[in-house]
Amino acid sequence: MFRILTLSCLFSLLFACSNNNEPQLSTQTEPSHTLEGERVLVTGVTGKQGGAVGLALLKNGYRVRGLSRNPQSKRAVELSALGVEMVKGDFENIASLEHALEGIELIFLVTNYWEHGYEAEVQQGKNVVDAALRANVKHLVFSSVAHADLKTGIPHFDSKYEVEEYIHASNIPYTILRPVSFMENWEYSREAIVAGKITSPFSLETRMQQISVRDIGRFAALALKQPKNWLGRTIDIAGDEYTMKQAVSLFSQITGSPVEFDQIPWAEYERAAGEEMTVMDRWIDNVGYNANINLVRSELADMLTLEDYLHEKDW
Repeated sequence: MFRILTLSCLFSLLFACSNNNEPQLSTQTEPSHTLEGERVLVTGVTGKQGGAVGLALLKNGYRVRGLSRNPQSKRAVELSALGVEMVKGDFENIASLEHALEGIELIFLVTNYWEHGYEAEVQQGKNVVDAALRANVKHLVFSSVAHADLKTGIPHFDSKYEVEEYIHASNIPYTILRPVSFMENWEYSREAIVAGKITSPFSLETRMQQISVRDIGRFAALALKQPKNWLGRTIDIAGDEYTMKQAVSLFSQITGSPVEFDQIPWAEYERAAGEEMTVMDRWIDNVGYNANINLVRSELADMLTLEDYLHEKDW
């Protein structure tokens, strides 16, 4: 069962295990230029996406304020040492949001279905949008999920789309980024893969699209840095596409040892991973992400491929 639960993280979307595998912090965060007066509030800054956005913004010279329920956590202290101004706040505490938004012109918003559930996630997204409107924020970047608008019936896609619709109705200046699944999700099965096995309910022909968390952060920074090009845009973003067969071959090549593929029945997977994960993964298996990678790379040419990512992470 542990093996299958690990796979539920591996093939999760960007939210399933989003608070457990943060991007590595680096001391190489000196700004490339100074944008006097540009302050960004980054929500979820101690998690995967928010952390990557915070680091990308620091590297681009922004003054970053990070929202956290626990500004004294180990992760928050590390970010503070790199230059992030940490403030205590909660999506359900309106006063704390208003305090966090004082003097802020820009905001990055990421919500979490997996921690809070459908209704709470939607309401929390609305609370942030409302607070940002009252603070006269001039650009909100929201991280949604690829194909959220396609009525997939996957609850954590639909909840993100409800937040998108609220953003549209609010008339706040926005950019919506829709990432596919994370390359970082492979880390949850690293030990098993290095030992020679990938276990999945997918077939070898299943087509995957993924993006590195680092590149989500870089896209958010790009959108905030070039508002004339990005305001009002919604874009699905992916860095690489491959079949499971190609992934198995790549892992064999990178690790230097043969990697076998073990396909398990969907019923067995659902017993371990649960209904929500299975609905999503069956959708990936039958339909899947279809971001226009050529278009995405025309905006950010040096995005990581899976091979790049594996080399970068010393697989």
